[in-house]
This record gives sequence, C-alpha cells and structure tokens, in this order.
Amino acid sequence: MATPVLLDHLGRPIQRQVLQQEVAAPTVTGVRQVMTGHPEVGLTPQRLARILREAEEGEPTRYLELAEAMEEKDLHYASVLGTRKRQVAQLPVKVVAADDSPEAQRQAEFLEAFLERDELQDELVDVLDATGKGYSCTEIVWDFSEGQWWPARLEWRDPRWFTFDREDGRTPLLREMGEPQPLAPFKWITHLAKAKSGLPIRGGLARLAAWMYLFKNYAVKDWISFIEVYGMPIRLGKYHAGASNEEKAILLSAVRNIGTDVGAIIPEGMVIEFVEAIGKGSSSIDLYDRFAAWADAQISKGVLGQNLTTEVKGGSYAAAQVHNDVRQDIETADAKQVSATLNRDLMRPAIDLNFGPQQSYPRLVVGREEEQDLRMLLAGVKTLVPLGARVSKSGMARAFGLPEAVDDQDLLTAPAGGPAVPPDGTDPALAKALAARQGDSAGGTGGDPGGDPGAGQVVLDPAAEAAMKAARPPIEGLVEQLKERLAAAGSWEEAQGALLELAQQASDPRLVETMREALVLAELQGMDAIASRKP
Repeated sequence: MATPVLLDHLGRPIQRQVLQQEVAAPTVTGVRQVMTGHPEVGLTPQRLARILREAEEGEPTRYLELAEAMEEKDLHYASVLGTRKRQVAQLPVKVVAADDSPEAQRQAEFLEAFLERDELQDELVDVLDATGKGYSCTEIVWDFSEGQWWPARLEWRDPRWFTFDREDGRTPLLREMGEPQPLAPFKWITHLAKAKSGLPIRGGLARLAAWMYLFKNYAVKDWISFIEVYGMPIRLGKYHAGASNEEKAILLSAVRNIGTDVGAIIPEGMVIEFVEAIGKGSSSIDLYDRFAAWADAQISKGVLGQNLTTEVKGGSYAAAQVHNDVRQDIETADAKQVSATLNRDLMRPAIDLNFGPQQSYPRLVVGREEEQDLRMLLAGVKTLVPLGARVSKSGMARAFGLPEAVDDQDLLTAPAGGPAVPPDGTDPALAKALAARQGDSAGGTGGDPGGDPGAGQVVLDPAAEAAMKAARPPIEGLVEQLKERLAAAGSWEEAQGALLELAQQASDPRLVETMREALVLAELQGMDAIASRKP
C-alpha cells in the first residue's frame, strides 16, 4: 500500500526523509554563525533609526542583535519581558479531543504523552522568543525509531538566520548560501507575535522599547559621570604672575594626580586649594533618577500593559486588581496565539504523520481555567431553586470540582442534629424571625405558641422600621421584575444572565434615597447614644 501524500496547512507536500535531519544547525563558515555583532555599542538616535529602517526593508540582522543585547544589558526590560514569557510558559496545557469517539480519544492521549515531557516549559519559552523580536522559528527534529513519528527535540534557532519574503514581508525563509529557502513542511514551529498589526518584524516589543533603552542609557551614563565627581572638592592650583610654562605644567600635573596619589610636590610660591562642592544638592541626582524610573515605567506599560505590579508605590488594592486584570488580558492573548501556533505547526503534523489526515483534530489549549466565584454561585442557587429554577446536582459537583457520589453510602449529608432545611429552601431561623416580625407588626406578640410574649421576637427600633417601610415598594418592584425574568428563562445560564442584567439596570432612585437617609439617621442616633451615655 502506497504511503499517502501529506500536505501542510499551505498545501505543500512533505518530505519524510527531511523530518529526521537538522536542516538549520549552526556553521563555522556559512551564513548561520553563532558569533554576533553588537550594534548597541555607541548607539545614537541616528543609528537606531537606521537599524529600524533596515529591518523594515528586509535586513533585520542588526535589529535582532540589538534586541538580544537589550535583554542582556537592560535589567528592567529583561525582567518584564522574561515575566511575560515565563507567565505563559507556566500556564496549564491540556489537549481537547475532537469528539467522544474512541479514535479521537486515542489521538488526544498520544498528544498528551508529548506534553508530559520535562523540556516542554523551556521549549515554550523558546517559542515565545517572538514576544520580544517579533517572530521565532523552532526546528522540529522527529524520531521514527519506534515505528511512530515522535517530536524528539524542539531546537530554538537564532532569528538572525531567517529573513522574510520580499514580496509579502510575512513568509519566513531560511538563510542559505545563495538565495534564502522556504521552510520545509512539518519541520518548523513558526510563531509570529501580534503585539500590533502589520509586518512580523515590526510586531516585537523590542522595537517598542528600543527608544526608551537608548534614552535611559544616555541618562544612566550622565548619572554615573555625575556620581564620579559628586561631592569631591575642586582642586584649584594657583601660580604666581611670573611662573614659567614648565612651572605651570608641574602645577597642573600635581592638581591632576593629587586625587589618586594623595600627595604631590610643587615649587615654592605656588598654592593648591580645595574648594568644596557647594550647591550640588540631591535635586541634581533626582533628575537622573526620575528619568530612569520614568523610562522603566514606559517599558513596563509597553510589555505588561501596566506598571503598578513592577513599581511599588502608594495605591489601593482595588487599583492593583485593575492593573492585574490588564495583565491577565495580555496573558490570555499570548496563550491563545501560542496555542494556535502549536496546533498548526506541531499538533496537526503529529496526528497526520501517525494517524493520517483527519476531518477534525484534537486541540491543544494553553491557559488557565476560567475562575468562577463559587460563593456567588452557591448564593444564586439557594435563591433560584426555591423559585423553581432547575439545577442539576452533577453540574454543581463539576462547578465545585467534586466527584459525584457512587451510592448512598458515599453521599455527603448534613451533620446529625443540624438545622433542618424545609423543602422550599427557607432557613428555619430566618422563617422564625420573619414570623415574629409579622406578628409584632400586626399588633400581636409574635412569640411562641406557649404565650411567652418575649420569646422569638425581633425588636426593631423606630428608625429601622421606618426605613424598611419606605424601602418596601421599590424592593417589591425589583422582586416582580426578577420573577418575570426568571419565569422567562429556560436554563440556568439564561437565569444567571437575567440576574446580571437586572443587577446592572436596577437603579430605583427611591431605594437609593431611602438607604442614604437611613444611614444618616443611624449615624445620628449612634452619636446621640454616645453623648448621652453616663460616665
């Protein structure tokens, strides 16, 4: 039986004999050398502008060397970029089967075995090298020694060894002696970071941070020069009016060397004075410090989308949570991008090589499970079930991550002697309190059947009673709206959506005003009680 011809996502046939070879290993004399240049040395605004233009025009080598140097020499940029890459590389990775058939489950289990490799996290960091540089190319070295195609190694390749097609600016090509060559099908994981729309070479964060890197280096250089002489006294040499050039030279040499030699000799009649550096206050130092901190904050915003988690300053917990949410959005976007790349360039080739082409393929998913507020879920269920909402026990067990009971012996029950909850879901204590209040409002005792007038009563002060009476009409209106929406809901999801929508729309001004007045009155009553308290 002839081996079927496999095509990649671009419709190109694969070459199986190439899959087990390293086609982009470094060389000593060829175009793929490990030695690199250092364009960051003596970098100026004019040189940086030329480097960025070269990258746009199809010569990205100096730009990629600069991006590498930035990760090595700028501690802040290396920190935030490394945080962004490692945060995604450490996310949970799972495989979702194409369907429930035994064959689809077998394919998913095959891919899950690959994900158990210890090297996977480091390999994901290599793939995410595109975050800074705009793109990354990782070579897949396949192994067929046991009769099945297995990705034995994922080898990071220096992005300087690749260029882009001149026509579209998006198709990566491998540099060879002569003309660059297309990447072999099923052989490469090509990840393009989408920090912004446009050409891949312009989508990396290094391009965004390059200007701050340059300007901060200017500031730090001047700062170090300032620190070198800050606070040191000025050595002032004075010579007499008839001094010769030789005597002046001797005096100058003494002034220059006295800082390091501590001692010097000068002709008689000459004077060396030490003038203290007065007026060089902390404001001069703060100028460099503030600019360097500002530049770091701009880099944090560009890489992480915020800077509150990297700059510890005064602020509220709520503000920190908002900034963390922005960072979460970026994490999710990065995770979806790398998931799409791995599904296209690694997962699908592995399935095609071992199981043949499929109608639908298992998917690799990188990312956190969506967190759910279980307290709110439980409170909502307690409220909705007595109103007729149908909620499954198995669904609640899955939401809480609990296995379902196998039999009655395995069933979790309330502790013996605990409060019994009626079938309608009403809390007994709450029911007793409400009954007592209703009896008191009607003029009765509201107590126990035995006749004790004080038993079980809920005593409300006049202010609370008035507030509850004033709030009853708007609350009843909200309850009616809630009943109508829940009655129209056909599922738990629709009911939950109706609750959220009503919560956003419910803004009865009468209720707001009543609550405001009640709070003010309660505070006044408290102040009066404190003032009238006897010492």
